[in-house]
Amino acid sequence: MADIVIQLLPHIAAALLYGALGFHFWNTRWREQEHQSVACPMQAWERTAIAATLLIHAYALYGALFVNGSMRFSFSFALSLMMWLAVLIYWLESFMARMEGMQPLVLPLAALCTALPVIFPNVHLVAHATATGFKLHFLAAMLAYSLLTLSALHAIFMGFTENALHKRLMRRSLASLPPLLVMESLLFRMLLVGFVLLTLTVGSGVFFSEALFGKPMTLDHKTLFAFASWGIFATLLIGRHAWGWRGKRALRWTLAGFALLILAYVGSRFVAEVILGRA
Repeated sequence: MADIVIQLLPHIAAALLYGALGFHFWNTRWREQEHQSVACPMQAWERTAIAATLLIHAYALYGALFVNGSMRFSFSFALSLMMWLAVLIYWLESFMARMEGMQPLVLPLAALCTALPVIFPNVHLVAHATATGFKLHFLAAMLAYSLLTLSALHAIFMGFTENALHKRLMRRSLASLPPLLVMESLLFRMLLVGFVLLTLTVGSGVFFSEALFGKPMTLDHKTLFAFASWGIFATLLIGRHAWGWRGKRALRWTLAGFALLILAYVGSRFVAEVILGRA
């Protein structure tokens, strides 16, 4: 029991730090206060605090996923890893654009997902985890999930911002967000890179399934959801390039593709591990 508690401590510490930072960014960027400047760029200590939390989170994930040369995984670790990559991408993006107004949403979500392995600690051993091809497939999949998760969050923020601007609401939270055109440019940049990685993930799973997983590809619900998600993101990017899709249409397509993508792996693993009790 003591060993399990010690293993879970980095997850708990990272979750608490994410939550504290999320509250800090909400209090300093979103909360309406008198006699306080609206514009409040990200400070050096804030970037350092996020970086330190990312390191603790990475240490927790690595120690839990890789044990005695084998790899373990579950839906809770998938969400935790996805949010680690999402926070990392936002942290890197903050050096090039104003991202402090996005942190009050992404950091609490990271706190929640980081705590999931503590609540749902059951894992299953991953076959062929030592093969180079599988590692590349896994890395592409996690990067794709993280980028498309960020894209969904970004689309929600864009919808929220556009709706508030139409209603002429000038709130502190809106002033802390990047300009709408910058957010839109970043959204489609993340969608494009995420789509390329998702294409590599789906393609490698289809054409090299036996080499990666030791069995031919089967058309199960996970595969169908992944194909459907890929099709939605492909349609959105084509619509953007050919017809200039943006605004609420882009929001709906992004969220639909993201929902199917989450169902493709995380949803199926949640049903198997939590509801059906299978590893």
